[in-house]
Amino acid sequence: VFDKTGTLTKGKPEVTDVVVLDNKYVENDLVKFASIAERRSEHPLAEAILNYAKERNVSISEPSRFESVSGKGVAAKYKSYSIVIGNDKIFQQHKIKINDEIQNRINQLEEQGKTTVILSVNRSIIGLIAIADTLKENSREAIEELKKLGIEPIMITGDNERVAKAIASQLGIDRVLAEVLPQDKEN
Repeated sequence: VFDKTGTLTKGKPEVTDVVVLDNKYVENDLVKFASIAERRSEHPLAEAILNYAKERNVSISEPSRFESVSGKGVAAKYKSYSIVIGNDKIFQQHKIKINDEIQNRINQLEEQGKTTVILSVNRSIIGLIAIADTLKENSREAIEELKKLGIEPIMITGDNERVAKAIASQLGIDRVLAEVLPQDKEN
């Protein structure tokens, strides 16, 4: 059983797409809000967003309140803005509706193997940020060798089912355990 991040992939996720869903904002606004919310997070996806902000010279302010919800995302407060960023589970928790159009955009990105986080400000979804982690050079070959030896490789990941299956198919892995929280991986 392989944990995806850092074992099969390089463990250095990078922002690949920033999708603006509210024309009151531009891409850098989304990056700024996301970075403020993720500033205190230690998650690899947060690191990818913060690195992207630095590359674009977006200033990152300190949130006045920060709450991390393992396996879901973060909620933060900055000035008069309530920011929520993460997967659909944190949005269910905050009772913020994800409409079909937004869900379709998420599905398209995830089918490309990109983990997609949803960003809302003051309970309104303003954008999506897609993040991908590239495969290690020899991952595919290692999986093929194991299969030749009669060993069935299994991938375990916190990613959702759609992203997990897209990455597993790139590697030639048939069995995937998706949406596994960090504390549950060892079990």
